Amino acid sequence: MRTWRRNQTLFTMNVSAEMFRLFDCFGASGIEALVIKGPVLSVRSYGDPGLRQYGDLDLIVRDKDILRSTELMLGLGYESTVPVTAIHAKKIPGEYNFRHPGTKLLIEFHTELTFRYHPKPLPLEALFSRQVREKFDAHEVPALSPEDELILICIHGAKHFWERLVYIADVAAFVSRQQLDWVRVKSAANEVGASRMLHVGLRLAADVLSAPLPESIASALRSDPAAGQLSRRIVQWLPAAGSAPPGIVERAKFRIGMHGGGSSSLSYLFRLSFSPTEEDWVEGEENKRHWFLDAMGRPFRLVRKYGREGKS
Repeated sequence: MRTWRRNQTLFTMNVSAEMFRLFDCFGASGIEALVIKGPVLSVRSYGDPGLRQYGDLDLIVRDKDILRSTELMLGLGYESTVPVTAIHAKKIPGEYNFRHPGTKLLIEFHTELTFRYHPKPLPLEALFSRQVREKFDAHEVPALSPEDELILICIHGAKHFWERLVYIADVAAFVSRQQLDWVRVKSAANEVGASRMLHVGLRLAADVLSAPLPESIASALRSDPAAGQLSRRIVQWLPAAGSAPPGIVERAKFRIGMHGGGSSSLSYLFRLSFSPTEEDWVEGEENKRHWFLDAMGRPFRLVRKYGREGKS
């Protein structure tokens, strides 16, 4: 444990130093970015950048800035998993990954187009307008407002079926430490169609880890029985997460339930099923193969990956 703690501290210091350097470089280039999750979430939830384990640094930039951002990262010595030719071809990956050779540093960029698991398009300009400056090791870094970050981590947990206890712990610690404007939280959730995802995240935080919630919020959760059913289902598969993940049918049901049900949920599932990422691209053909062919191939890849119940 001492060795792990030492390694985590050194990694956190390395990531933090690189985060400050990147924001200096991006600011000098006139590119606006926000940090999400990672060390800032660790500070907000646990009071220390090294108390939450993470393996990368996540940043949000505007889609119109992603080409310049990529060129800047390449100039800083990073290698990109998304070819520049694919960006020129308007291909949209799951995220834009940059790894520095010889180090463990992994930087992930997200845009309004890569947040596929948000039921409604991400209102990126509103997020930038609501940003806050988070104090961090004698620096201030631009971050999401606490209310927007809570919505984001609930959607992220839903994306991964809440299969890791840390996703629930983050929500529980976050609501325990942050002074949240719950009216603003509700508004932010409605803005992206994530009210059910928020309710499930809060319900898990309260039921699994006894996170304190205002009575008005607890009452709203009690009035959403579907959120309670989803929460109980997640608790049942949580101990086996990683070794017995849900199969493709269970995954589809979960996506529909997390959206809220109804015809719009079917549209949401359809969009996720046919929105290709870099996993659906043909290597070497990123700038030649039409996105429609990538989209048509995606459901077949998902069936191969998750077709058998319990297959990882």
